[in-house]
Amino acid sequence: MTDAHTPSSTSSADRAAVEEELRAMIAEAARLDAAVVAGLPADTDLFGPEIGLTSLAGVTLLGAVDARFGVDVAALDLSLDSLQSIATLADFVTAHRSAH
Repeated sequence: MTDAHTPSSTSSADRAAVEEELRAMIAEAARLDAAVVAGLPADTDLFGPEIGLTSLAGVTLLGAVDARFGVDVAALDLSLDSLQSIATLADFVTAHRSAH
């Protein structure tokens, strides 16, 4: 008996969709080719050499995340640990988005 809408399958599908959209937002904010960002490992540092997000690009990204997902990362994560990598940001947005 399989239900396509079980919490685990839905949440992992949601997280994958969130990560895919975030990768496009990261590429736009960092002015990188979306295909390059799409191919990076999920543990790639946002402020590391591969993405090279600047503080201004980070602010742009946070605004886009808030507008698209309704998650104000800066207000909810004062230490901004969620901006460590693609994966940490995707996990954070997914968790706080589903809490609404």
